[in-house]
Amino acid sequence: MKKFLESLAAATDENTLVDFCRRRSLHGTPAVFDGNEDAYYEFRKRISERFEISFHEVFITGSAKLGFSPHKRKLFDYDSDIDIAIISAELYERIMSSIHDYQMELRENRKAVSYFELKGYHKFLEYGAIGWMRPDLLPTSFRVHELRREWFDFFDSISHGKSEVGNYKVTAGAFKSYAHLERYTLSGLRSLRTTLQVGAVNAAADKA
Repeated sequence: MKKFLESLAAATDENTLVDFCRRRSLHGTPAVFDGNEDAYYEFRKRISERFEISFHEVFITGSAKLGFSPHKRKLFDYDSDIDIAIISAELYERIMSSIHDYQMELRENRKAVSYFELKGYHKFLEYGAIGWMRPDLLPTSFRVHELRREWFDFFDSISHGKSEVGNYKVTAGAFKSYAHLERYTLSGLRSLRTTLQVGAVNAAADKA
């Protein structure tokens, strides 16, 4: 984690940051499958077959990929989730199109939604605008229908020791394209890099 943070802070230009993002955050075998490529393949295959996409379009991101959370400064452990990013324009559009009827019901005041559910739904729409579909932010009143069966039940079925990934909770979202996943990951790295650089400047000032 220390090496990761030091390298990120040193990535001062955009090209270097993009290369860092691809090399460290997106490319390679996730830490959770370190030394077990066959299990990683089977896990990706399991997900890809369920959603009828290529296994190359299934990514593990976050602390399960790196072995730590650089944002939380915390090592990956059994309290961590396995975060899955599925890259599929077809899947993304199919799920987003199912939002249409729900949105019309809200518009016509035919759907009762709590303040907290509505707040989560607005956040869902914000993520959708940047190409990331997150079903976990949908109101419960929506999730109990087709998304509940097609999405949450499936990922529950491969969590907590019921698949190759081991005793972890598996969560997932769908990105419209690889470019959307990369841009989102880059955004988080830019923010973290700024925090690191500001911290370094403040530390230097304190020493002075």
